[in-house]
Amino acid sequence: MAFDVTKVRAAYPALADGYAYLDGAAGTQVPRAVIDAVAGAYAAGIGNVGGAFPASHRADGIVAECRRAVADVVGGEPDGVVLGPNMTTLTYRMAYALAASWRPGDEIVVSQLDHDANVRPWLQVAARAGVVVRWAQVDLGTGELPVAQYDELLSERTRLVAVTAASNALGTRPDVAAIAAKAHAAGALMYVDGVHATAHGPVDMAALGADFYATSAYKWSGPHIGAVVAAPEMLESVRPDKLASSPDDVPHRFETGTAPFADLAGTVAAVEHLASLDPAATGSRRQRLLASLAAAEAHELREFAVLLDGLAGMDRVTTYGRAARRTATAYFTVAGYTPHEVAAHLAGRRVNVWSGHNYAWELTAALGIRDAGSAVRAGLVHYNDRDDVDRLLAGLADLP
Repeated sequence: MAFDVTKVRAAYPALADGYAYLDGAAGTQVPRAVIDAVAGAYAAGIGNVGGAFPASHRADGIVAECRRAVADVVGGEPDGVVLGPNMTTLTYRMAYALAASWRPGDEIVVSQLDHDANVRPWLQVAARAGVVVRWAQVDLGTGELPVAQYDELLSERTRLVAVTAASNALGTRPDVAAIAAKAHAAGALMYVDGVHATAHGPVDMAALGADFYATSAYKWSGPHIGAVVAAPEMLESVRPDKLASSPDDVPHRFETGTAPFADLAGTVAAVEHLASLDPAATGSRRQRLLASLAAAEAHELREFAVLLDGLAGMDRVTTYGRAARRTATAYFTVAGYTPHEVAAHLAGRRVNVWSGHNYAWELTAALGIRDAGSAVRAGLVHYNDRDDVDRLLAGLADLP
């Protein structure tokens, strides 16, 4: 069955306001089912976990179901799902814990392509531990992250390789599985930032070779919840700082404070929504997710081809990145205008895009555009349609 974007859009109340929401790379809108799930959790009454009364039991059930749902999205195990407020906070927590076993002279490899949340935490803990940092460089012409360079970057002292599954700026999908194979051969762990990638196609963290896979539900139609997923036995080997009185089992030992239970209920609803994007999909929720996200990806890339063709036909527009595999994410500048001026012009025409470095801090510096405001980012997700694309192109065309 063809992807029915009209039906998908009808599930999102916010899309009725007349704006073209091409800002999904910074956070998506949420469907009615997510809104209802969050409100329903509060309406039903929820207490903290571990109590003897029904409201507490409801919280216990919400947490357990959220772990199962996130595991289904990425192909992990529920007992390996660590929940938290966002990927950045969780990555800092994991970095502190993993670095506790590092010694001076050990090495890590980070990527110039990555969002700063998968760079800065590792740099900071490496500096404290006396660990050497090695950098994987981006091919600035194509936006690719060449795999061959890892042969020179890795050694028997490498403890961890951090890399993105998709650039949130250029959309580049590096060959994570090939990088992971090299990292594992050297005895290193793989920490994969899947925040941008998860929204744009099927994910199988085992096939990627990810020892740790980070994602954020608000990038795939859920509330502001983050997760890091690993094999439970991997988590057993890591000892984070925690309160003496808090649970010591996995994954609880990584989760500080009280969880936002209603948002976890909304995350479950978001996963169910994603699994329903292909109405012809059958089988387990995991199987339906794989089929639905594949259908959504195909839809996004069809519309993205139109967007790229339109941008290519504009003399004043310079686009960045042309990787062979990428998400439907465009990063571009317009001669004579700052990126912020372009975004403001489009906002006046009810088209939402982002401008700036978008936390691709090292990448925008390497491209030589960070000090000039970086670029404009327009990204498609599964609820965007041809009209959104046409409105963006028309808005750019009528810049004075």
